[in-house]
Amino acid sequence: MRIIFMGTPQFAVPSLQAIAAENSAFELVLVVTGKDKPRKNKHSDPEPSVVKRAALALGLPVYEVDDVTDPDFAAAVAAQRPDVIVVAAFRILPPAVYEQAALGAFNLHASLLPAYRGAAPINWSVIKGEKETGVTTFFLQQRVDTGNIIFQEKTPIAPDENATSLTRRLSEIGARVVVQTLHQIADGSVKVSGQNDALASRAPKLTRDNTRINWSQPVTAINDFIRGLALKPAAWTTFQGKTMKIFSACPAALSIEIPSASPGTLLSDKSRLYASGSDGWLELLSLQLEGRKPMEASEFLRGFRHDAETLFFV
Repeated sequence: MRIIFMGTPQFAVPSLQAIAAENSAFELVLVVTGKDKPRKNKHSDPEPSVVKRAALALGLPVYEVDDVTDPDFAAAVAAQRPDVIVVAAFRILPPAVYEQAALGAFNLHASLLPAYRGAAPINWSVIKGEKETGVTTFFLQQRVDTGNIIFQEKTPIAPDENATSLTRRLSEIGARVVVQTLHQIADGSVKVSGQNDALASRAPKLTRDNTRINWSQPVTAINDFIRGLALKPAAWTTFQGKTMKIFSACPAALSIEIPSASPGTLLSDKSRLYASGSDGWLELLSLQLEGRKPMEASEFLRGFRHDAETLFFV
């Protein structure tokens, strides 16, 4: 079975490697990824995607694309005569591309569809405090993330798990599900089920605006927000006019009560740093102030002169 694989970030690499390991059943005829990105050092060579590096390590041909709507790209895909196109963390493909697959094109999505359709399903599932998530393979159709479901596999979200560690786990689960999907397409036993749009929820792209911490929320919600954005792009706030990223925190059972403490108030001793939400306190564990390196809160406090309490923002 001739397969074209499309992906760019680390999430896609385990799936690519798992397909390549099944070389007696599947023939990877092409790996499609994003174009190399310029480095900050203008004298250095452009940086290839992690998928490109993995593909080259496996001895696979690579096609880099910037504009997936370019007719030349569709022609390049058609020239490979693919039976199946596998997509994992790539672009939104036009029909002119995915319809080139004789047996269909499917996507690996990091949620239990129809929940969390969109660009950042792992982040939003943690932000929203979900206790369970998973992966879905589904056949592509024109409306994004709405195609018929082939397979789903569930997994719990641990209370202390963040988006980075969950992404790593889901990429490994997804690799197994991708191979399972390919085997069933190959032997003609695949069965699909439609999505219920009434149960759909959104996972929009992360932006500067929707990653800012709202200290007026309950402590549990703030903690979920921080976990859902860690380690990248990271939840942020402002401190003395500078951006501060918060990478990890935990709800704190403080016996101290400060009646005047409004949401966002800071409280600290020599080694611990706390911030108030609408219903209590959150201990901040690791952070990064603009212009400084990431550090533990205890290290931040050693190098910072502060009052007993300070507001994060005005």
